[in-house]
Amino acid sequence: MAFDLPPPPVSAASVSAALTTTMVEVSSDYKGQKIVLYGAVFNSTDRPADVVVVVRGPDQPVRIARKVQVAGLWLNSRPVVFQGAPGFYTVASSRPLSEIADYGTLRRLAIGVDHLAFKTPADGAVETRFGVKDLVVSRLGSDYLDYRRAVVRIKHAAGLYDQNERGVTYVDKSLFRAEINLPTAAPIGRYQAEIHLFQEGREVQVRQRTLEVRKVGIERTIYLFAHQRPWAYGFLAVFLAIASGYGASVIFRRS
Repeated sequence: MAFDLPPPPVSAASVSAALTTTMVEVSSDYKGQKIVLYGAVFNSTDRPADVVVVVRGPDQPVRIARKVQVAGLWLNSRPVVFQGAPGFYTVASSRPLSEIADYGTLRRLAIGVDHLAFKTPADGAVETRFGVKDLVVSRLGSDYLDYRRAVVRIKHAAGLYDQNERGVTYVDKSLFRAEINLPTAAPIGRYQAEIHLFQEGREVQVRQRTLEVRKVGIERTIYLFAHQRPWAYGFLAVFLAIASGYGASVIFRRS
């Protein structure tokens, strides 16, 4: 009796990567920083490999409103609050994402600004359509996409969202590098860098690296005080505002 044995598995490629720094210190003279991610692809097969680097900052709530015309006046509509959107998000790839993987794969892995996963508004819900599990249905209806595009547009204008489909460059056959530009508006907190390796449209490996952005000096002292003792910070801020206003009024009254 003959048996058909399955072919031996083909060894997939692997990737290794590191950041030039894992700590960014923000002080009063901070003007942004450029960080380089470098790595190597180990590929024992003839199949070409693609590298995609995704850097995501801490999530933040986003409140956005639309201008509507009422009786000839332009007013803000009811605000829409996204419960969480990345404060920073950038993607760099060795070639266009659409050539690396299909729509469903990119959506599932949240790779690319168009596939970025936001926590939906409070009245939102998630449904599965066309095999994709994260399409949002809410009472905003089709307006949801307009609000989402507005968030992306605002973040992009501030330099907080970016997508460079030629951002991963190969130094030689296996060594690659990618630049991460942190603007002055980059939020404080822990960032996650993901290095995805693709072959023939399939993710074969992902590596993760951590980057922390933190305040230093007097800025850090004030930041920690505001976040660890918000009530005391609020009362102190109000007291200083009242004291400053009273002192200014006394000085100008005398003059």
